[in-house]
Amino acid sequence: MTPSPPLTCSTLPNATTVLIVNSAACPQTLTVSPGSRVLFINNDSVDHQMFSNPHPEHTDSPEINQVGALQPGQQRETGNLNSVRSCGFHDHLHDSIRALQGTIVIR
Repeated sequence: MTPSPPLTCSTLPNATTVLIVNSAACPQTLTVSPGSRVLFINNDSVDHQMFSNPHPEHTDSPEINQVGALQPGQQRETGNLNSVRSCGFHDHLHDSIRALQGTIVIR
C-alpha cells in the first residue's frame, strides 16, 4: 500500500478544514454553513494552540476554543458553529504571527 501524500493547502480534503503547516494556517478565511464543524489539522513540526479571538481572553467563540492544543500530527474539530457571524482565530502560543490567524464566517 502506497502512503498518502502529505496534505497541503491546495489538497485539503474539504471546505471545512484548516491546515496548519510551515507556521501558517490555510485557508485564512473559511465560510461554512450554520451547524458546521471545522477540522483543524496540525501538519507542522511544532505545537500550536488554536483559540478564538481576542487574545488572550478567547471569548469570541467557545466552539473554536474546543480545538485548543494540537501537537504535530494531531487534529481536532470545533464544536458546532450555529450562530451566523464571523469568528477570528489565532495560535495562542504565537499570537502575533499573522499567518497563524484567520476567520471563520458562518452564513
